[in-house]
Parts: sequence; structure tokens; C-alpha cells
Amino acid sequence: MSDIFQEVDEDVRRDKAAELWEKYQFVVYAAAALIVLATAAYRVYDYRQTASRQAAGAIFQQALTLDSQGKSAEADAELKKLAADAPAGYRTLARFVEAAQTLKTDAKSGAAAYDALANDSTVDPLLRDAARLRAALARVDAGETDAAKSALETLAVSGGAYRHTARLTLGSLALQNKDYATAGKWFDAVVADPEAPDAERRAAESLLGVVASNSPAAK
Repeated sequence: MSDIFQEVDEDVRRDKAAELWEKYQFVVYAAAALIVLATAAYRVYDYRQTASRQAAGAIFQQALTLDSQGKSAEADAELKKLAADAPAGYRTLARFVEAAQTLKTDAKSGAAAYDALANDSTVDPLLRDAARLRAALARVDAGETDAAKSALETLAVSGGAYRHTARLTLGSLALQNKDYATAGKWFDAVVADPEAPDAERRAAESLLGVVASNSPAAK
């Protein structure tokens, strides 16, 4: 008797399965088609991204070659193409090189180009700090010391990777102005920082010796 019930139960299950398949087969086909299409779309996207990066790399290399040959105008044209159309990494790299090129002939315009990078929220924070430091150093070279100090002080207290260079620069500027107390403060900050590179710590220690020998207290 139990065999009969078992056979009936299996027949009911088969009928239910057939009914469900009849009802939802198009949904299954559609889902399978979507998976295939999504996979194909991703492969096309990945291929295009790879091709775009390779093309951008070739243009960037061409720009560097043109610059090394003294063809600045042609190099600038290639960099402008990258800055406008290349994938994000090459676009940012092209803007940095373009800013460096501008800085060679016009310190203020070069600093402004680095400012644009430093203030661009789409740029990696570390690169933004690098741009901020470069703009500040350009302003020091251009004699715009007050504007440079403001940016350097921001970097010096930020805890970022460029804080040591910013502190050394601020200390050196103070030393030039014979402000030995301020110079000593910035050099001490470098020496006391356990993450300061050895070269920068040694430079700060040497400059602290200059501060100590020239400060009013020493005299």
C-alpha cells in the first residue's frame, strides 16, 4: 500500500515540476541570457579599458620623447590630449608633467597648475599633498614666501608623507630670516618624529647646530 502512495507522490511532484517549468521557463532563459550578456559586456569593457590605457601610455611616452628632443610645444599638445581624454591615472600624471613644464618658464603659472591638482578631490590624497608641496616650493623660488608658508604649515602639521620636507623648508626659511626660535621648533619636529627618514633627520640635526651657534642665547 505504501508503494502506491509513494508512486502517487512522485507523480504529483513531477506534475508540479512540469507546471513550474512551464510557468517560469522564460524567466530562467532570460536570467541565463542576462548572465551571458553581462559577461560579454564586462569583457568588452575590460578590453576597451586595456586598449585605452595602452594608447594613453604610448601618448605619454611620446610626449616625454618630444620633450627630451626640445620639442616643448609638441610635447605640451600631447600632454593636453592626455589631460583631457586619458584614463584617470594617465590624466593625473599628464597634468603633473604639464605643471612641471609650465613651471620651467613661469613660476606663478606653474604654482597655479599644481594648486589645481592639490584642490582636485578626484586626485589621490597623497598626490594632492605632493602637488601642494610643489606649489609651495615654486612660490618660495618666486619670492612669494608668505603664500608658501601657509601651504607648508598645513603640510607640516598634517601627519602626511611630506611633513618632514615641509618642516625642513619652514625651518630653513626661518633660519634665513634669523628667526632662530622658529627655525629650531621646525627642526626639532623633524628630529623628534620617529618616522622621519634618516637623511632628513640628519639634515635637521645639522641645521639645529647652525641654530644653536647663531642664536642670541649662544652668543
